[in-house]
Amino acid sequence: MRMLSFLKIVFLVACISWLPCAAQQVVVTKDPLQLADQYFAAGEYYTAANLYEQVLNPAANTRKSEAFPVYSQRSKGGYVLPKKISREAILYKQAESYRLAHYWLQADSTYKKCPDHIDALYWTAICERSLGLYEEAAANVRQYLDATNTNKQFVDAADQELATLAFIKKQLARPDTVLAHIRKLNVPDSYEKGTFAVTPLQGNQYLVSKTKTDSPLVKGYNPNNSHLFKATLENDSLTQVTQLKLSDAGPLTNQGAANSTANGNSIYFTQWQKLNGRVVSNIYVTKKVNGTWSAPQLVSSINTNGYSSKQPVCTPDGRYLYFSSDRPGGTGGFDIWYAPLKEDGSVGEPENAGRTINTEGDEQAPFYHPNSKTLVFSSNGRPGMGGYDLFSAQGNTITWSTPANMGYPVNSSRDDIYFYALEQNNLLGDALIGSDRGSGCCLETYRINKLPKHNQLTGVVLDTKNQKPIADAIVVLTTPGGKTTQATTDINGNYVFDSVDNSFNNRQLVVTKQNYRDTAAVIVIKKTDNNDLLTDHHINTDIFIEKKFVLKAENVVTVYFDFDMYNLKKEAVRKLDSVYNVLLEIPTATLQISGYTDGKGSNEYNAKLSDRRARACAEYFIQKGIAASRITFESFGACCPLEMELINGRDNPDGRSKNRRALINITKE
Repeated sequence: MRMLSFLKIVFLVACISWLPCAAQQVVVTKDPLQLADQYFAAGEYYTAANLYEQVLNPAANTRKSEAFPVYSQRSKGGYVLPKKISREAILYKQAESYRLAHYWLQADSTYKKCPDHIDALYWTAICERSLGLYEEAAANVRQYLDATNTNKQFVDAADQELATLAFIKKQLARPDTVLAHIRKLNVPDSYEKGTFAVTPLQGNQYLVSKTKTDSPLVKGYNPNNSHLFKATLENDSLTQVTQLKLSDAGPLTNQGAANSTANGNSIYFTQWQKLNGRVVSNIYVTKKVNGTWSAPQLVSSINTNGYSSKQPVCTPDGRYLYFSSDRPGGTGGFDIWYAPLKEDGSVGEPENAGRTINTEGDEQAPFYHPNSKTLVFSSNGRPGMGGYDLFSAQGNTITWSTPANMGYPVNSSRDDIYFYALEQNNLLGDALIGSDRGSGCCLETYRINKLPKHNQLTGVVLDTKNQKPIADAIVVLTTPGGKTTQATTDINGNYVFDSVDNSFNNRQLVVTKQNYRDTAAVIVIKKTDNNDLLTDHHINTDIFIEKKFVLKAENVVTVYFDFDMYNLKKEAVRKLDSVYNVLLEIPTATLQISGYTDGKGSNEYNAKLSDRRARACAEYFIQKGIAASRITFESFGACCPLEMELINGRDNPDGRSKNRRALINITKE
């Protein structure tokens, strides 16, 4: 545990930017309080917390320890607090140091020793939320808001914290958590040194960002710095972790948060160090030449003097490089940016991902999943579970959907930063997440497998003519492989297929219904409702089916035609007029007209002649003012003779005359 405390110092700045950095050198002074304040101002919060402990309890720290190498020089009489500084004020500063170093348990217990400092109550709630004590956190936030103390500095933040706690409660109750399995990757020394930004290099080789102790040591500086490693991913373990051989950037420089091009010949990575209490990061590239990685080169087009660029990631198609930067032209702190990757290997001018993605807060660690066309990134500027949460937005570089919080268990009440999907088809089928949700000192890598949601296909079958729903129609779903599934429409014409594949390409539906024509339709999804956490509801385009031409003897009028003629005879006109009167009396009545010929002539000629006979009847009604929408007609040629046209091999003219006809079927619906 003594060595563990020493190693944890490296992650002080990681609490701010999640890019661990080396400690800044601080001038040693005989005044331990001044020394602690200097380390606090420099952002070395864990070191400051231990120095404040020396001030608060000097007797317990009379002996120097290798576990904590920074000590003040004290007089033999012990340290006496200045009269104007209370013990509680130092305790509050120590609590702040623990919190900013993400040592939540120590921060929580120390804030509770500051009852006279009203804001300590707010920060206690923040610590409790980070420790998973959500009810206690909510109670303390309410107590803070109800307090009449006028020195409260975080009233607005406290209101937001209540919203955060409500969001957490909702997320923990999500039913789809049963679909997810999440666990921490087994990595050597991960508990003490952390492992983050795991991305593929080639095959089963992965780039890993990890901390190691550098040598030689520089006096007054933290010797632990982040470096790039390669490792093999086997099941849930990273093995064969070896440092990537890059040219030495100096003992105070960190390297990590890297990504390889698809061919594995170039690696873009972040290099950073702490200057004047501020972390400054830039993006570099190294290329493989004859099996050796070249000296890193600054990617000048995406780095800006005085600002930071970090966390590069290449799209799998090799077209774009996404990264995070606080360069001018952004929306808030760190924004997501992208730049084109040119064929000659150079990087073009960057563009901001826009206000749909970026907020007034910080967005970082982008990742693009091409199959689902999804951008995943981390943000502290949107409602979430606390700290940084992972968000996803669908689109294509230029336009994006509104980002959605990826929810529990992808996110936690701590910081969730890096994301990489190992599976091409399903974003969360197999993915890696960088998070400090564990009990270790820093960001560690978690693996999540989430089963896909169920898919339900629904739709409605309607009558072509009146667009009314068709009940009891049989709908058959056929896959490209020939597998069929059957459903029956309800009284509202709705059909449902449960547990279907969400890939609907080349899927076909065939609808059958008595007295209707069989109808085949390719599935075309018009809307997907994914509000149900367990099932996506895909709504198919409406299917229209047409009634068959069905003759009913009680409502059929027959008119006859002369040989090879389609003009209406007087008797035919008389009959059509009687039908016309029915249409006037019953405005909802419709007509189905079918034309026929005798057996003489070719099939092609008879088809045309029977069509002319049916049309002649239809046009008669239309000319008399009947709407064309009330009339349908169809030609059948020499089909379906009523009388025999040959008797004992001899022609039967009377029979033929009965077959030269048109049938007018009156539907009185």
